[in-house]
Amino acid sequence: MLITGFPAQAFGTNCYVVAAGPGEQCVVVDPGIGVLDQLDQVLAEHRLHPAAVLLTHGHVDHTFSVAPVCGARGITAYVHPGDRELLADPAKGLSAELAAMFGGRLPYSEPDDVAELTDGATLVLAGLEITVDHAPGHTGGSVLFRLPGAGSPWEAEQVCLSGDVLFAGSIGRTDLPGGSMPTMLTSLRDKVLPLADDTVVLPGHGPATTIGRERMSNPYLQEVARAAAPHLHEAAGGCTAAPARRTGL
Repeated sequence: MLITGFPAQAFGTNCYVVAAGPGEQCVVVDPGIGVLDQLDQVLAEHRLHPAAVLLTHGHVDHTFSVAPVCGARGITAYVHPGDRELLADPAKGLSAELAAMFGGRLPYSEPDDVAELTDGATLVLAGLEITVDHAPGHTGGSVLFRLPGAGSPWEAEQVCLSGDVLFAGSIGRTDLPGGSMPTMLTSLRDKVLPLADDTVVLPGHGPATTIGRERMSNPYLQEVARAAAPHLHEAAGGCTAAPARRTGL
């Protein structure tokens, strides 16, 4: 399996390309701001042909280039219905300050063909089987994409593209429209903590990590785990989670 990625020109958003191997069809995950040239280079280098675009959520730093990527190839964009409206109007997911930073107007259009993701569904695309986990909290429509990791660069049992749900050492912010810290903690408890320790996590910003590493060092996962076992929490004297990173939107 071939998995490669690179940061976008703005906000360091990771754009990923996933394929069964070189010369095959592929899926593009989270094409953000200013990624078109580098994406074309990656596709040419590995002789890949995009079959679909997958969106971990609807924030514009992850979706900015989805319309041109899809439109140039006549392919479908997949997004959870909780974030569908952000494709047509990404300003709905921004604070007033962020909207002003973009000049109050976004040169943006929704892709012609959009399909909605369902929690627990398995997508069969480009020779891959990709499981969708709805994990709201960062946005109402945030999802995880999981697929078997055998043959990947890590030879892991499983790879998880986590978007802005989980980062190395932190989680995505929850203070923008559609965000909720209680909902995020529930997603961490129900969707992230049950994953196997050797699951490789490819986040929306920053470096790759593993569930095992995050279980041991991520203050948010530690807080969720302790909340599930109150006697351990009391023995440890409690835990106050560190502030969420503000790497992206």
